Amino acid sequence: MSEIQRLLERLSNAHGISGREGSVQEMVEEEIRPYVDEIRVDKLGNLVATRKGERPSVMIAAHMDEIGLMTKYVDEKGFIRFVTIGGWFDQSLLNQRVVIHADSGPIYGVIGSKPPHVMKDEERKKPIEIKDMFVDAGCNDQDEAKALGINPGTPVSLDRTFAKLAGDRVTGKAFDNRAGVAMMIEALKRTRSESAIYAVGTVQEEVGLKGAKTSAFDLRPDVALATDVTIPGDHPGIEKKDSNLEIGKGPVIVIADASGRGLIATEKVVDWLAETAREFEIEVQMDVSGGGTTDATAIQLTREGIHTGLISIATRYIHSPVEVLSIKDLEASADLIARALETAPRYFKSE
Repeated sequence: MSEIQRLLERLSNAHGISGREGSVQEMVEEEIRPYVDEIRVDKLGNLVATRKGERPSVMIAAHMDEIGLMTKYVDEKGFIRFVTIGGWFDQSLLNQRVVIHADSGPIYGVIGSKPPHVMKDEERKKPIEIKDMFVDAGCNDQDEAKALGINPGTPVSLDRTFAKLAGDRVTGKAFDNRAGVAMMIEALKRTRSESAIYAVGTVQEEVGLKGAKTSAFDLRPDVALATDVTIPGDHPGIEKKDSNLEIGKGPVIVIADASGRGLIATEKVVDWLAETAREFEIEVQMDVSGGGTTDATAIQLTREGIHTGLISIATRYIHSPVEVLSIKDLEASADLIARALETAPRYFKSE
């Protein structure tokens, strides 16, 4: 197993929904400490690791949070009602096993549903909505749940673990965006950049790009790179016209996302990343998408504006518990970030 695969496995198996990233933050701090000079955690929970150096200063942002659930209330029979934290497709949650992060420690539960044997014909034809789902943790009533420390606000995450598929493909939960965190950490190990580097594990990206906004405002870097995952168009159910990206074809340099409502990277930033990739013979893909956006948007719009780029990795089935990516792509993405950190002074020397 490669070092970056080991790192991704550890990060993917960790639990940390938006706003409750503490255990992931501790893991990132442990992994990144040997490669930086200072580490601090700001008021919102962003982990800010600094490697001292010259200008231009470069911020790398990778969000630590994963989509999950939060307890809303426990009914009189002990079943847990919840709200979603981040964007879920309802049917991907049905009948999943979960971890309830209660005061007494982790408790396993399942997202239950009515068995098909007792469904009426019209019920079988309708998808079950999240508002009608519940978590069964085995509690007999409210008092038992409360005694275990299951209360309003208790976070809940999906119980899935990392697994290897054929070839260099792997699957797991929270590759969005623990893959980006792994890329950031590994790039710091590999780079010989003389620039000042701020490696930031951001929080609450999935619910409004919140950590990127506050950390970029505080750091005011000369240039920034966000890392994330993106959607390939190489499996059934999606066509090339929806995405021309493929797993195994290298890092993705994002030119624009959310049809321009999110990031529109400046030509200077795109040139920096594309020319660095050519110089170091790193195969890359270029992407313009109509879908969602990332921390890059929040960073780019901070203060008077910050030169911001986005390097993503093509990942299948994102926002599900069974995301799939290529370790070869992950390795190449870390290399591209490491080399971009070294070439940044050529493009942003006057900042």
